[in-house]
Amino acid sequence: MHRLCLLALSLLALSLFAATSLVGNTVAAQPERSGPRTFAPGVITTIEPEILSEETYSRKPMIEITANQALDWDPATIAKTRTLYSQAKQTTFTNEVWGLEFSFKPLRMVTVEVPNAQGESERKLLWYLVYNVRNTGERLKAVEKELGEFTAEPAEPKPVRFLPHFVLEGQDRDTNGQKIYKAYLDRIIPGVVETIRQREVPGRELLNNAEMAATPIEVSTEAEDHTVWGVAIWEQVDPEMDFLSIYVSGLTNAYVWADPEGEYQAGDPAGKGRRIAAKTLQLNFWRPGDEFLENEKEIRFGVPDGKADLYGVDEGVAYQWTFR
Repeated sequence: MHRLCLLALSLLALSLFAATSLVGNTVAAQPERSGPRTFAPGVITTIEPEILSEETYSRKPMIEITANQALDWDPATIAKTRTLYSQAKQTTFTNEVWGLEFSFKPLRMVTVEVPNAQGESERKLLWYLVYNVRNTGERLKAVEKELGEFTAEPAEPKPVRFLPHFVLEGQDRDTNGQKIYKAYLDRIIPGVVETIRQREVPGRELLNNAEMAATPIEVSTEAEDHTVWGVAIWEQVDPEMDFLSIYVSGLTNAYVWADPEGEYQAGDPAGKGRRIAAKTLQLNFWRPGDEFLENEKEIRFGVPDGKADLYGVDEGVAYQWTFR
């Protein structure tokens, strides 16, 4: 009888423990840890900043001048190559480029109670990505060595602003091979960040993307670590989506631009028709499950064999830098 009582008490203790732990994608309140959690190897994926010398300068015509043929005149006293019009045909544009180190935990899900438009509590399944950014101080600037000849050199480390822009985009195709366009912007949902913080990074501060944008990212050194943690959240993600990417903009100020022929006419506002694309980090994921029982454990980082063409990458490429 004594052994049966002990067994019953043990089973009761286990059931109480299970009731306060994670069940599926639902998070129950957990006691706060005394300090930041130490993550096991492989939990955090880190992507170093990519800062290229060719991103610090480019040579393009200044269309606002070259589109005005009235400025194409042949002076009598100086070489034609020194007129404003001739110089505008090949203008050097420079940009001091910086980049942030980006680290993230696995893409996960959580089921929470959130208020709807009527103020009533509503149960929702949310997708989220916990990440951090670190300013390594790496910067490049364009330096003119000779007339019209530029090279890239290291620049002085400075704090930067990370203006996060996360888009979760499906890569699925229909039976005709056409992309099924599904895209979701990250959302700020009151009350959810604290639930995620307690689950993922207890003992640390976790910012939503509006708070992240308002926080200067100071330069980290061996003596001082100024890493900042944040979370991106998505709601109403299509449960039938199998192949997806998360595009992260704001990690660098590198960009490319072009003036399509014929878009700008003399007299138009400056920059009319100009196409600008920001350098963006593309993270690739896939999930082999179905729409009936969504579970975060099904989500994989990377690209499944034979599906790289869906993501626009080479086989085995889990992430890439792109312009969009």
